[in-house]
Amino acid sequence: MTVVELAMYPELPGRLFAPAVATRLRTAARVDLASPLTEFRSPEARERLRRATILLTCWGSPPLDEQALADAPRLRAVVHAAGTVKGHLPPAVFARGIQVSSAAAANAVPVAEYTLAMILLANKAVPALAREYHARREDLALLRRGHDVGNHGRVVGVIGASRIGRRVLELLRPFDLEPLLADPHVDAGTAASLGARLVGLDQIFALSDVVSVHAPATPRTRGMVTAGRLAAMRDGATLINTARGSLVDQDALIAELVTGRLSAVLDVTEPEVPPADSPLWELPNVVLTPHLAGSLGNEVARLGAAAADEVLRLAAGEPLLHRVDLETLSITA
Repeated sequence: MTVVELAMYPELPGRLFAPAVATRLRTAARVDLASPLTEFRSPEARERLRRATILLTCWGSPPLDEQALADAPRLRAVVHAAGTVKGHLPPAVFARGIQVSSAAAANAVPVAEYTLAMILLANKAVPALAREYHARREDLALLRRGHDVGNHGRVVGVIGASRIGRRVLELLRPFDLEPLLADPHVDAGTAASLGARLVGLDQIFALSDVVSVHAPATPRTRGMVTAGRLAAMRDGATLINTARGSLVDQDALIAELVTGRLSAVLDVTEPEVPPADSPLWELPNVVLTPHLAGSLGNEVARLGAAAADEVLRLAAGEPLLHRVDLETLSITA
């Protein structure tokens, strides 16, 4: 029998699993959707782990450490109803041969949609002009001002052919834009198939009107958006970061933004949340959002449906569609 235990914040199951999805899960496995595990140490939690063959996790899952693994002798898969599994699954999980799945592909959809919206708005100078309109409360005479704004022929640089980066490139196809891609793990042919021209990391900053960051947070990518690369960006260019704040030299970015030469759309920062006295809160050329690009509201149900599909595949003896391998985890989110 397939026994599924949930590990996540207690309020999440009702948002993750729509009634029809919950019914499908209950048909295929023994599962309690009302009381997910929030810790793995109590006698009740240890007994539930002992029975589990699949652990269905999401935000708020405790780490599946050595003690929890020892208490879960029947566990054969962890299905994560969110993006990265790095926060709660150590290498020992993979070493034991436990299969791992992630809903990162499903979570990529809203992040890419947010990015597309911000690219189009940034090229149109919507954030800056909206603030000016609000402040002046009069006709801005835009047709006579000759602003260098608009999306016609703009160059958009995408850093990282991740799930999100690839989805962004797919969404950019209908628009009159020139996409560039920087990724050391992609060749020119693959980039062309994604609708982009492959360039180096330094080039993408020098050539783009908008640079959007979609690389994973790893020791190698930390601070990859350096002061030099920011300085190479065109006057009036925009940096969009929906990846992680650690990828950007925060002090260098703020120094550029304070001059007004560049703009930024920041859904993530380091630290997150910025200090109360950070210039990012007040700068007119910054759009600062509270890490909302990923799945929120009714988008969370997409994650639950994706995870439920994986559980049903396992219950039917079928291979996972979104399997996570330890070999590629070091270069992915």
